[in-house]
Amino acid sequence: MKFPRRQFLHLAAGAALLPVVSPSAKAQSYPTRPIRLIIGYTPGGSADMTARLMGQWLSERLGQSFVIENRPGGGTNIATEAALRAAPDGYTLFLVAPANAINATLYSKLNFNFLQEAVPIAGIIRFPNVVVVNPEVPVKTIPELIAYAKANPGKLNMASSGNGSTIHMSGELFKMLTGIDMLHVPYRGGAPALTDLLAGQVQVMFDNLPTCAGHVKAGKLRGLAVTSTTRSEVLPDLPTVADFLPGYEASAWYGLSAPKGTPPEIVETLNKAVNAILADPAAKARFGELGAVLLPGSPADFGRLVADETEKWGKVVKFAGAKVD
Repeated sequence: MKFPRRQFLHLAAGAALLPVVSPSAKAQSYPTRPIRLIIGYTPGGSADMTARLMGQWLSERLGQSFVIENRPGGGTNIATEAALRAAPDGYTLFLVAPANAINATLYSKLNFNFLQEAVPIAGIIRFPNVVVVNPEVPVKTIPELIAYAKANPGKLNMASSGNGSTIHMSGELFKMLTGIDMLHVPYRGGAPALTDLLAGQVQVMFDNLPTCAGHVKAGKLRGLAVTSTTRSEVLPDLPTVADFLPGYEASAWYGLSAPKGTPPEIVETLNKAVNAILADPAAKARFGELGAVLLPGSPADFGRLVADETEKWGKVVKFAGAKVD
């Protein structure tokens, strides 16, 4: 269709008068559509549980659905790269875990630099792992585990949720400090590893507290100690590994990040929403049931945590000589 020149000029003049929506204005109206939350683990584990709880609560606060997208594999690197390469518009978020701090050293070749390419949003929770064994293993304490492993080098299979996970590195730190020999058996997620531990296919696991506490209480697994520096209210009878190995500490933690370039106004909106959830009595109670310690704070606070953990686990990886590529 051909417009007369005068009509075209009128249309052009009218278009020029239309309001221009700035990035800041778009951020103020955020969110206007569903938000994708990518995690690098299979359904059923503590990461998946955390993501789904936060997704539900954030949806209620922000008025948009949160779609949880599980992308296991590659030690969370597949999910991490997918999240970092997404449009920095606030509609793709990522559940950050210790694996992101560990992988910076564990992998010699990565297609990304997480500390440089991820924008921290907020911390969520932190909780210990638990040293658990199948009841058929004839040990009841950390000293007994060390003695048994030294008397039977290579006999114990140590399950984990994958190379570079906190479950894996908690065990590697334990091996490093004790000098024992346990065979690491990585799985694609904590849930299948836990299934095989319950079945006796593997004997030892430094599992996340939320996923194994019920099995310990039911007697299906034997808990030996927690990996934090203080006892857990969920399993108060268990000592800490540090009671027997001074200086030992390993915690799982989760938080949210977004791709580099995400508008600060959107980051602030999400940070406020997360902190409001962590201050809510219902959320506190639910996370308390999981044995978690809350991590409220600013984006900078969470960024410092990730940086500190990257440095800490980098030293452990180098000392142990662990590599996956």
